[in-house]
Amino acid sequence: MTKIWARSFWVFLTGDQDKTLLNLRTADAPQKVKDRAEIIRLNAHGWYVEKIAAHFKWTPQTVREVLHKWEKLGIQGLWDKPGRGGKSKCKESDIVFLEGCLKKEARTYNSLQLAQKGSNAIL
Repeated sequence: MTKIWARSFWVFLTGDQDKTLLNLRTADAPQKVKDRAEIIRLNAHGWYVEKIAAHFKWTPQTVREVLHKWEKLGIQGLWDKPGRGGKSKCKESDIVFLEGCLKKEARTYNSLQLAQKGSNAIL
């Protein structure tokens, strides 16, 4: 049985836009940005939303959100807005302390051990 994909969203790119998105693959950019750029290119080159989603192991809705952001914001829509993601709970002085411990003691730590070591000096 052949499954027929319904193409629900079309993106059209100029030659310059396609080249810019292609160049992002080797640019110093977050992996999410590179993935989003590739999603846009694949859609513009005829891939269905569902096929792109399966390729990236994302949901079709997430792929559509990327495409809609591209249509609305252009290349700026590839990057997350400032302030997204978890905030660091460590201060710079905490990191410096832990780095110093790692330089003094030639061993490895797991996250629990680092937290215990840091809690003695930090808290």
